[in-house]
Amino acid sequence: MKRMEHLVQRLQEQQLALPIWFENNRLKVLDQKKLPSKEEVYSFSTVNELAEAIRSMTIRGSGAIGICGAYGMFFAALQSNGDENFVKEAGALLKSTRPTAVNLMKTVDEMLTAASGSGADLIEKLEDKAIEVLERQLLFEYQLGEHGASLIEDGDTIMTHCHSGALGGSGYGGRALSVIRTAHEQGKNIHVYTCETRPYLQGARITAYELKKFGIPHTLITDSMSAFCMSQGRIQKVVVGSDRVAANGDLANKIGTYMHALAAKAHQVPFYTATSSHTIDFHTKSGSQIEVEMRAAKEVTHFNGLPTAPEGTHALYPSFDITPNDLISGIITEKGVFTAPYETNLKKELDLERILQS
Repeated sequence: MKRMEHLVQRLQEQQLALPIWFENNRLKVLDQKKLPSKEEVYSFSTVNELAEAIRSMTIRGSGAIGICGAYGMFFAALQSNGDENFVKEAGALLKSTRPTAVNLMKTVDEMLTAASGSGADLIEKLEDKAIEVLERQLLFEYQLGEHGASLIEDGDTIMTHCHSGALGGSGYGGRALSVIRTAHEQGKNIHVYTCETRPYLQGARITAYELKKFGIPHTLITDSMSAFCMSQGRIQKVVVGSDRVAANGDLANKIGTYMHALAAKAHQVPFYTATSSHTIDFHTKSGSQIEVEMRAAKEVTHFNGLPTAPEGTHALYPSFDITPNDLISGIITEKGVFTAPYETNLKKELDLERILQS
């Protein structure tokens, strides 16, 4: 437990924006739904509370909820004094919270492979594995940032959708903002157009909040403005995150991503996704096999508990959409930037056996 506390202290000293951390035998989570008006921290004492925070989107982002899988499994071991059955039940609960996010599922499964034995032995094994996962995820963000920044030219204006940043990852830049933040830190003169991202407004509330913290010039637009901005030559690159990438390169990401990719294709604007090898699902052949999470209609008809539509209005909320691989210019990972044909190049370069075993 002391090693976990030392790791968190070291991460905090690096001035990272941690979405979740371990402190005084409890899990601390920054409530992303309250940003930017309030920076409210929740303290959890059970895995059930963490699972509800993931389900309710108090904490969100593929990297961040993958990290929740690591913390949650270690926390379950502590909570149960090393009861293997309790840990396995906690794993099933965590995996059920966000069905589209493969990173969470893979991380929980990876933790489960270490969940053998009982008592202090089991706790120590899961602490070791959780620390390994946390350090690896952060390294991924730095590495994919370097690879992605090589695509960004001085003077570029980059559009991003939803939030794929520090609070959606390990604390540096998540996925898309790792690329943008690295390019900015390299001294490139860049500007970011961030889409507000209905219905939770993650782009307006969180991406703009982080860009301001990083000192990166940015402009907020509504989701429906992207094609107009591209037609005016205002955008030179699009970089988005990912919740899952199929073996053929099809992309599952926040609803609205697909229409931005279509607009980018029509206006010859390169469209990239920034991800990690852990989010590439070789068990899923194409995007048609990815389960799209359907969320409550009230999340569309209300915002912060207040109605935005007449009472009784029916609404639809698929939380993600699937962008076909032929609209994607490149997939940015910690291993490099991959281009089509994705099914061949991803398997060849990303060490398929290692990924399948993770």
